[in-house]
Amino acid sequence: MEELISVYCKNNGSVGKYKPGVTLLNIYKDQKITLKSQVILAKVNNRVQNLSFRVYKPKDVEFVDITDPAGRHAYIHSLFFIMYKAVSELFPGSGISLEHPVSKGYYCELNIGHRLTDGELSAIKIRMQEIIELNLPIDYLQEHTSTVIEHFRTVGAMDKVDLLQTVGSLYTCYYKMGDLIDYYYEGLVPYTGFIYLFDLLPFDNGVLLRIPSSTHPKLLEDVVAQPKMHDVFEEYQHWNEIMGIESIGKFNRKIKEGKASCLIKVSEALHEKKISYMADRIYMKWKESGTLKFIMISGPSSSGKTTFSKRLTVQLMTNGLTPVALSLDDYFVEREKTPRDDSGDYDYESIYALDLELFNKQLKQLVDGEEVELPTYSFETGKRMYKGNKLKVESNTLIIIEGIHALNPELTQLIDQSMKFMIYVSALTTISMDNHNRISTTDNRLLRRILRDHLYRGYSAEETIRRWPSVRLGEDKWIFPYQENADEMFNSALVFELAVIKKYVEPILTEVPQNCEEYSEARRLLHVLSYLSPIYENEIPPTSLLREFLGGSSFRY
Repeated sequence: MEELISVYCKNNGSVGKYKPGVTLLNIYKDQKITLKSQVILAKVNNRVQNLSFRVYKPKDVEFVDITDPAGRHAYIHSLFFIMYKAVSELFPGSGISLEHPVSKGYYCELNIGHRLTDGELSAIKIRMQEIIELNLPIDYLQEHTSTVIEHFRTVGAMDKVDLLQTVGSLYTCYYKMGDLIDYYYEGLVPYTGFIYLFDLLPFDNGVLLRIPSSTHPKLLEDVVAQPKMHDVFEEYQHWNEIMGIESIGKFNRKIKEGKASCLIKVSEALHEKKISYMADRIYMKWKESGTLKFIMISGPSSSGKTTFSKRLTVQLMTNGLTPVALSLDDYFVEREKTPRDDSGDYDYESIYALDLELFNKQLKQLVDGEEVELPTYSFETGKRMYKGNKLKVESNTLIIIEGIHALNPELTQLIDQSMKFMIYVSALTTISMDNHNRISTTDNRLLRRILRDHLYRGYSAEETIRRWPSVRLGEDKWIFPYQENADEMFNSALVFELAVIKKYVEPILTEVPQNCEEYSEARRLLHVLSYLSPIYENEIPPTSLLREFLGGSSFRY
């Protein structure tokens, strides 16, 4: 009699006995687990696997839906594969690309030779729904990489050919739906019927692919107007095309051709050009209005706001202005008055953790030409102190206020809008692995933070990854709703940066032990980095935004 294997299910704390080779999907059905929505993937010994994965030895298993980041990634890519099939059937020989996240969805472009009509968009939606209802299998296949490359070469998918040729793996896994093949670096659902909710809307020159909410998975995400964010993505993607690095495959080829130095110089020059342009625009507004006094700079964690502020300060000084930084950290209310989050911990990310009354009072006094004594907040005691640090602004003085709430109108509610110039900073990754796989901007920032936390704060990758969901919740609540208030947006991502970060952050990620929940995210990030050819940092200037995370900056923090 064949010996059964034990599988521990973390969702319900039970142990099941199964024949070796049982699929995760069959285990899920047997365990009768109830999730918030449709099961998407499973974590096996804290490593993400497709539901078609077969279990041959004792394992710990946790099933996840779209409320889990891994499940969300799989849902999006599976839905896009369905869209790809629908478009391929309706427009033979056409192309489709997954561009970037915007307006709580994903912007996709269709290469069909003309602008998509309303009727054609409706036809795509109808065909996608038909494919879902057919519950077609999405087969997970593995072959020698040279064979897979020829499969994609035959169908003209040269972006995937470039990627697979430059990665150097011996074997490659890919997916097949009917007679259509595709490549995704993350898992997909086993059947099209696992996709239960979506929508398509016309958007710019393409379509907006709408997906379920991660917090309310039975509802679609609300569409949020983000024209400025979309324009920034489009601008930098255009620059990538000019440099011939629209994808990781083409990027890797440039590196292997010895062109890393040129990529670094052009990318850094583009940053400098954008910062200089913003400084010139601020100067013209200051000169013409006679009222501009405050530069408000906001952005999510690890976006490079601090280095951006310092570089903007230098450029403003070349225009004859005198920038002065004002730290929001010094305006925290005393600890016992700090609001608490849902866990009962002090919520320092809440705008109400700041003494808004004092802050606005002092800003008004500065505008009126008064000298004010600035507070200093002690994080050790949780108390506010005054140490004789006084400030009085001159006619050419601009006050730079940098922080997560800088674009929130409530922060400076007593200051007229004409006195403020608003800037949003974020690392908006624009390079994709191929036309159907993009590198998340969130992953870019998380990798920056893991490196910085390790170098300067003594945190392990495990600790940083564990804190990341709460950081993201704070961003969703306090930063992202106000980003379109910006007069300017600055993309702090550098096209080469992940290739540089790679050799520093990989050893940190490999230290995450398998017996902790953060292991699956560490492995996923390592997988993302594995696609990139490394670049050495020696040509990165000391003023680069990347130096805020790598070290070696000429700025003091």
